[in-house]
Amino acid sequence: MKLVKMMCAATMTSLLVATQVAAAVPGVDSASVGAKQGIVAVSHPLAAEAGRKILEQGGNAVDAAAAIQMSLNVVEPMMSGIGGGGFMLIYLKDQNKITVIDSREVAPKNVTPELFLNENGKAVPFNERHTNGKAVGVPGTLLGVESALQKYGTMKLSEIIDPAITYAEKGVRVNWATAQYIEQNVKKLQKFDTAGNVFAPGGKALQEGDTLIQPDLAKTLKLIKEKGSSIMYRGEIGQALVAEVQKRGGAMTQDDLKNYVVKEREPVTGTYRGYEVASAAPPSSGGLTVIEILKLMEGYDVQKMGANSADYLHHVIESMHLAYADRAAFMADADFYPVPKKGLLDERFIKERRQLINPVIATATVKEGDPWKYEEKDLSGKAKVKEENPIGQTTHFSVMDKWGNIVSYTTTIEQVFGSGIMVPGYGFMLNNELTDFDAVPGGVNQVEPGKRPRSSMSPTLLIKDGKPFMAVGSPGGSTIIASVAQTIMNVIDHKLPIQKAIDAPRIFSSTYPNVSWEEGIDQDVVLELLGRGHQFDAKSQSIGNVQAVIFDYENGKMYGGADNTREGTVLGVDAVKFIADKPQAPVQVNPSTFTLKVNGLAYPFQAAQMFIENGTSYIQADKLLLGLGVDSSLVKIPAVTVAGKSYLPVRATAESLGYQVSWNEQASEVLLTKDKTQTLSDLQKYDKDEKYKITN
Repeated sequence: MKLVKMMCAATMTSLLVATQVAAAVPGVDSASVGAKQGIVAVSHPLAAEAGRKILEQGGNAVDAAAAIQMSLNVVEPMMSGIGGGGFMLIYLKDQNKITVIDSREVAPKNVTPELFLNENGKAVPFNERHTNGKAVGVPGTLLGVESALQKYGTMKLSEIIDPAITYAEKGVRVNWATAQYIEQNVKKLQKFDTAGNVFAPGGKALQEGDTLIQPDLAKTLKLIKEKGSSIMYRGEIGQALVAEVQKRGGAMTQDDLKNYVVKEREPVTGTYRGYEVASAAPPSSGGLTVIEILKLMEGYDVQKMGANSADYLHHVIESMHLAYADRAAFMADADFYPVPKKGLLDERFIKERRQLINPVIATATVKEGDPWKYEEKDLSGKAKVKEENPIGQTTHFSVMDKWGNIVSYTTTIEQVFGSGIMVPGYGFMLNNELTDFDAVPGGVNQVEPGKRPRSSMSPTLLIKDGKPFMAVGSPGGSTIIASVAQTIMNVIDHKLPIQKAIDAPRIFSSTYPNVSWEEGIDQDVVLELLGRGHQFDAKSQSIGNVQAVIFDYENGKMYGGADNTREGTVLGVDAVKFIADKPQAPVQVNPSTFTLKVNGLAYPFQAAQMFIENGTSYIQADKLLLGLGVDSSLVKIPAVTVAGKSYLPVRATAESLGYQVSWNEQASEVLLTKDKTQTLSDLQKYDKDEKYKITN
C-alpha cells in the first residue's frame, strides 16, 4: 500500500489508500439484505423517510442529512432543531476528503465566567440554571445545515425542507418515545406556557397515538424556505428569539445572532487495530475521548475477554475513568485554549495511562495525566475537573449515498426539550447549551464570551485501507462517548454485525465508582464487578441511541443498524426497511425475603437465591462469593445444600471475611460494612498478572 494525502478542511491528513483488491469490512451480516442506491439510519421513521426520498430524487448524503435534520425539528422536537447546534462529519468520495461542519452554540458576548454562580459565589443547582434564558447559547444548526448544503450539497435549503413543513402543518402521530419524553417533562414544559400549550394542551400531556400539530413551527419553516437562514440570524425569527431569551433572564442580543459563524474543522484521527477512526474535534471532547478509550483497550486481547464479560467491562470502565479524567482537564474550545490533541493519543502517553489499570480491582482515585510532554510545545494552562451535569439527550443519524459519500451527524438542544423555552409564535425549542460550560470558573471550560461549550458529540467514521466504511454516533450527553466506543469494539473485536453491535447492552462510568448499565448484562457479571469495587446503579437504564450505516466494499451494498431506545429506523432507497420495536420492559423477578447491602449498596440477588431459616439468612454460595469478590478457597464456613445448590450463611461468612454485620428489621436488610480498601484487598489473592495484555 502507498500513502496519499487527504485534504481535511484546510489542512492535510494522511490515510492509507486501498489496494486493488477490496478487503472485507467488519460489521456486515452476509445474510442481511443490503441497499445499493443509498441508506439512512435515523431515530424516527418519518425523518428517515424524508432523507430516503432525497436520496431517491438524486440528492447526495449532505442533501439527505439536511432533510433529516429539518424533519427531526418537527418529529423529535425534544432532541434537536434550529434552536440548537451540532457537528456534521462529512466524507466526500470524489475529493477523498473528510471534514467537520461545526455549528455548535456560542456564548453571547455579554457573559462572564460567573454566569451560573449565585450571590454567595456558589453554583446554581442544575435544575434551576438550565431552565432560563442564561442557559441559551446562540444557536447554529440552521446556518450549519445551510452552509453544508451550499458547500457540499447538490440541493438548496428550499428544496429539502418540504417534508418538515408537511409534518408540522398536517401533524404527526406521537410515538411511544415522544409520549414518554413529554410525560417526563410536563412540569418543565409548563414553566413557560408556550411549550406547555403545544405538548401538553389543556394541561394534559400528549399520549402515544395523539396527533402533534405545530402551526407556528410550520410558519417558521415556510419563512426559512422563502428567505433562508437570514430570516433567523438577521430577521424576524431572530428578533423573536432574542426577545424571549432576554425575557427569561438571558443576555443574548441581535448582534450575537448576526455575528454567529459556522466553522469548518479538521477531524481528529487515530488508529485502532489497523483501522483509522475519524471523529469530531474540539470544542467537542467526543472524538479524542472515544479514540483514547479505544487506544487504552488496544493493549488488551478484547476478543479473548469476550463480549460483556466481567473482564471486558472492568477494563472498559477503568479505561473510561482515565479518558474522562483527561477530557475534564484538557478538552474545551481550542479557539480559546490549546488542546493537546497529539499528546493525548501519543502511544507513550497511552502506555503510561494503561499501566494504571489494575486487572482485578477498581481504582478509586484517578487523576488526569500529562499529555503536554508529548507535544512540541507545552502550552498547558488551566486545568480543572468539571462537574458532571445530568445526562442530556440529543439525536444522531448516519447517511450514505450511491456515490459513496457519507454523513455522520450529531445534533442537539442539550437536555430533553432543551431549556424548556419555546420561541412564541415560531414554535421551536431553545437549547440550554451554556450549562455545558463549567458552572464554577477556573478551568479551560469556563464560560467566556464568544466561546463554544465543551461537547461530547462524537459523530465518527471508521476507515479501512483509506476507505471510510462505517458511520456511527449516538446521543446521550457524556454517555455518547461510551456508547460509540463500545459499538466500535463490538464490531471490530467481538465481530458482531452492526445491528447486534448496537443491540448489545452498554455500560457507562465516567468516574469511580458508579456504573450505569443496560438490561441484559448477566447477573454473574454484575456481581463479579461489584466484588471488584464497582458500584452498579440499582436499576438498569437506556444508554444512548446509536444509529449506524456500513458499506461493504466486496459486494457494493450498504447496511444499517438502528437503536430501539427510540423508534430507530433504517431505510434504503432500493432495499432495506427496518423499524426497531419498542423495547420490552425488564423481566420482573419475585421479591426476595430480604436484601443484602454491602457498604450501603443493595446487591441484585434474586428470590430463588436467598432464604431465611431459623433466623439465619442464606445466599447461594457462588453468587455471594462473586459479589464479595472472594475466592471460594478463602471461605471455610460450611454450606448447606438445597435442591442441589449450595448456600452460605451470610453473617458467618461475612464475619469470617472481616465485615461488620447488622440486621435492619424494619426493612428486612442484612447490612455488611467494611473499609473499602480492606474489602478490595481480598482480591489480592487473585492472580494479579494481566492475562489479556498484548505484548507484541
